[in-house]
Amino acid sequence: MAQRRAPATHASKKWALSEVMRVKVWGTAKTLVAASTLCVSMIPATAHREAQPTAQTAPATKDGRAEIDAHVAEWLKESDVPSVAVAYIQDRKVAWTEVYGEQSPGVAATEKTLYNVASLTKPITAETILRLASARKLSLDESMWPFWLDPDLEDDPRSKLLTPRLCLSHQTGFANWRRMTGGVLKIRWKPGTQTGYSGEGYNYVGRFTEKKLGKPFDLLAQEMAFSPIGMNETSYTAKDWQARRLAIPHGPKGEKPIDVVAQAWNGADLLRTTIGDYAKFVVSVMRDEGLTEPIAAERATITRDMVKPEDLEKVCREAGELDQCTVTAGMGLGWEVEVVNRVKILDHDGSDWGVRTSAMFVPSQGIGVVVFTNGENGTQVIRKVVKALYPNKLYVARM
Repeated sequence: MAQRRAPATHASKKWALSEVMRVKVWGTAKTLVAASTLCVSMIPATAHREAQPTAQTAPATKDGRAEIDAHVAEWLKESDVPSVAVAYIQDRKVAWTEVYGEQSPGVAATEKTLYNVASLTKPITAETILRLASARKLSLDESMWPFWLDPDLEDDPRSKLLTPRLCLSHQTGFANWRRMTGGVLKIRWKPGTQTGYSGEGYNYVGRFTEKKLGKPFDLLAQEMAFSPIGMNETSYTAKDWQARRLAIPHGPKGEKPIDVVAQAWNGADLLRTTIGDYAKFVVSVMRDEGLTEPIAAERATITRDMVKPEDLEKVCREAGELDQCTVTAGMGLGWEVEVVNRVKILDHDGSDWGVRTSAMFVPSQGIGVVVFTNGENGTQVIRKVVKALYPNKLYVARM
């Protein structure tokens, strides 16, 4: 049986702090860097010279897929990643999906392989809330306090300020997980005044939703998202039909795999799905299905710019685009929103032990890329896949 432990902490790839810890996975002990639990508010970027979108934003579908086919075995081997699943979206439709490598030792990964998508769970949780808000079952700006108050917050009057919007945009003041604040949920600043990445916020809004509507949150997700989209192989929790289909996480080297399968829903982590199902989900989001026009616009609006001037300059140099380099980025509702040389991109990534995942799409161009891996070094593979399918040097430099 896989060793059970709390889900690994995940923070956005652009603002994550890091902590060093030792783990044992299929072999020898090795130090690894894991995403920390705390994201801090950053200084807004100084604007660089405005420029028109560069030609590098254009997709390279045919050549990109050929490049992946030709090199993916090498990428997996050199990064020590067992498998990668890829979906490409074009014209707001799933153009193709492909899976490479092994889901577990000696077992080939296929279109039916179920991956833990880690924090790519959050956009699905957010979409459920946004569709409920669009149906006027709840308001994004109502206080959650009359329906749900975590016992840890009973003596904190700021709990009355918490709303679904603040949870979905990471403005609650919670740490990523309460274990980072002594096992107690704490509000560290006035809600709505800073941005701090928090899985606890997504669980909090899920609890509020099920208390207000009188249904388990995973059932609401089924009704509002999974069924309408046709996500028939997606679940927040363990199911009998998942047997022999799970992509087993792979750590640094040869240690025993840690594979947490949730027994209760988690709004921020551990959702299991196939590459095909998640690609369908991204297409539905791109089409703004199930949302009112104002809520769809709010989902893609930056709450506050999180790009630091010194980081922007570094990325511009790496991309070789000093003359045309403007980037703003921050949390929308469920997604990170980036504006790269005037091109808006929505994305999110996921990171658990032995798992790295990513999803991105460009609304104005109708294209997107979804990538799942079951390896600790999966980000190296993800970056190469995205570069092949979306050859925007500035965006890739920020990954």
